[in-house]
Parts: sequence; C-alpha cells; structure tokens
Amino acid sequence: MGALLAMLALLAPAPPDAGGDLLAFARTPRGPGNLLARYEVIGHSSAGRPIELRQSGDPKWSGELLVFGCVHGDECAAETIEPTSALSAGCPDPSADIYLVPDLNPDGEQAGSRLNARGVDLNRNFPSEWKPIGEPWSPQYSGPRPFSEPETRLAARVIRALRPAATIWLHQHRGSRPFVRAWGQSIAGARQFARLARMPFRAIRWPAGTAPNWQNHNFRGAAFVVELPPGQAGPRMRERLSKAIVRMGRWVRED
Repeated sequence: MGALLAMLALLAPAPPDAGGDLLAFARTPRGPGNLLARYEVIGHSSAGRPIELRQSGDPKWSGELLVFGCVHGDECAAETIEPTSALSAGCPDPSADIYLVPDLNPDGEQAGSRLNARGVDLNRNFPSEWKPIGEPWSPQYSGPRPFSEPETRLAARVIRALRPAATIWLHQHRGSRPFVRAWGQSIAGARQFARLARMPFRAIRWPAGTAPNWQNHNFRGAAFVVELPPGQAGPRMRERLSKAIVRMGRWVRED
C-alpha cells in the first residue's frame, strides 16, 4: 500500500511555481491615497466559478500574511472578513502586506456543501500524508489522488508564489467557542494569533492530506487553523478577527 501511495503522489499534477503574473496586480507602485485593497481573479473552481486573490496594505514589506476565508463550502462565515479595522481607520493597513483568498470553494458554498463540485473535500486533497478516504460525495473524500482538484492546485500556486510568513485557514466547528489550532513548527505563530484574537489555543496533530500539513512539510513559516462556531459571524466576531489579522500582519512583517 505504501508503494501505491508513493506512486499516486508522483502521478499527481504538480502545482506549477507561479511566476510574477499571479501577483502582478499587487506589485504596482503605491503612494499616499493609493492604498486601497486590490484584487484579481486568479483561477476558477471545478465548475468554472471565479476565485479571487485580494491584497491590502503595502507590498513593499516582506513577511506577508495569507488568509483563506472559506475552504469547506458550508463553513464560510469568515468569507466577508476584511483585514481592515479601527487600527487602520477602516482602511487597508499600510504597516503590513496581507493577502486574502475569500472563497477557495465557491461551488461548495453555492451548494451549501463541504465538498467541491466533484464531491472532494479540498482539505484532504493535499499531498502530505495523503491517503484514500471515502468515495465521491462522502464527507471527507480525499479525491482520486493528491492535488487532483483545481482549487487545491490554485491554493498551492498562491503559496508557492507568495511564500507567506504565516497562513491562516479559517474553518468552523460544532462547538460554541472559537479556538486556534496548530501543530509542529506552526505552534508559536498560532499561539501569537490566539493572543491577538483573544481565543484559546489547542495543539492538535494535522489530519492526513490537509493544507497546513502540506505547508508545514514544505515551507518555512506558520500555517494554522482558526475554528469559528457554526452560523454567521456577527459584527463583534468580524471586528475581532479583522483586528487580529491586521495585528498579525504587522507581527510577521520583516522590516
């Protein structure tokens, strides 16, 4: 079985290293009064829906923060969160360089499903410790092979192009209180975000085939999960997350 999984990993479509074109929209010169958030459609879902990448703040900084707002289509409470707050007078913060993919799974959100349009759980489709799980349309179906889905390949392109100092993956769980979770090299960064967001932290080993698992095996920097309660995020939660994201962007910035 081990040899078969290794062969499947080799056969998986490798996410290409993204060149400057993927991030070109965010690299144009900025000056006073030209710090509005910018966005670009960088790819499409399995069913052809657009997927956006947004950038806010000042791209002159190294040490970028990357945020994925919705990965499972029925866990999109954070999709509308923007990295702006009273900390930056309601504008993009010029003291950080923050990138946001609001919705990596627009097909799942449209259908109210955890899965994408091909019945795959995107957060079980990454290569690190990938294993066959379930079958199409079962809750954690990991796909026919790692990186079989255009959405996961696109996420990998963004990560490879940006090499973020920290990545936040926003999810929702059944509990009533939010918390931050991480494992391995990401624990320190996740603990810092938990302090900034005033949320408890839990050290939990990554499930097989998840995005943070893959990042932790292939890149430097922290990749961690914020678990929000079910339902829509209210104004207080949105403001709390926005402030924490802005502060985290400043914390990871390299002067």
